[in-house]
Amino acid sequence: MKANYENWMPKNLIFSSFAASLISAYLTYEGYIKEMKVLTIIFAIVTLILLGATCWSILLYRAFSYDGKRQLSRQIIEGTASYLKDIKGDILDVGCGSGALSIAVAKNNPEANIVGVDRWGREYAAFSKALCEENAKIEGVSNTCFSEGNAVRLPYEDGSFDAIVSNYVYHNITGINKQELLLESLRTLKKGGTFVIHDIMTKRRFGNMEAFAKKLKAVGYKDVRLIRTDDGLFMSKAEARLYGLSGSTILIGIK
Repeated sequence: MKANYENWMPKNLIFSSFAASLISAYLTYEGYIKEMKVLTIIFAIVTLILLGATCWSILLYRAFSYDGKRQLSRQIIEGTASYLKDIKGDILDVGCGSGALSIAVAKNNPEANIVGVDRWGREYAAFSKALCEENAKIEGVSNTCFSEGNAVRLPYEDGSFDAIVSNYVYHNITGINKQELLLESLRTLKKGGTFVIHDIMTKRRFGNMEAFAKKLKAVGYKDVRLIRTDDGLFMSKAEARLYGLSGSTILIGIK
């Protein structure tokens, strides 16, 4: 039996886009039959846009699939997990989703206890605590546990963890300053603890991350680095642009 890590591109989004394109195509036809030229043109354009979005979604689904040829998600997960090794203690995975990163980190750190936290919202309805626990069981991993929580305000005391890891979580959270979200996660890290946070850290989303890294160093953080992963490390530049992952970067360091 294989673990089911689901897909970062939800199937319901693909189906919804395709259904909308069919409706728009029907309205285009109706407009043509009734000789409503303006509406026909408008709905024809909308149909093309929706069909394009559907094709792009299918492309993403195939690239991110754990069972597909490219398996980009697996490469990103295992690549992010590789920066945490030989940790003894408690590790927090912020936004654990289907448990893939928690489990990969657990395999690399058998003497650590990995805590995966997620709010498991409607946006990714296929992800759940039960799915995480089932995947850990299938993978033969016993040093993980999963609980509900929100990255905006994590349900843990200051200095609770020896390491923190996260993958593509913060950019999905709207209405909150991304650097404040990062500080909220770092709040739960012990002095001397390691953090490995991978996300789409474009200036538009995260602000000036070079300046943020300098601020961390100024208050005592060590070995703070920004590692680009969209230029050959986890994916090619062309793939990053095609899949909307340009700006993918790891923020790594020691508190």
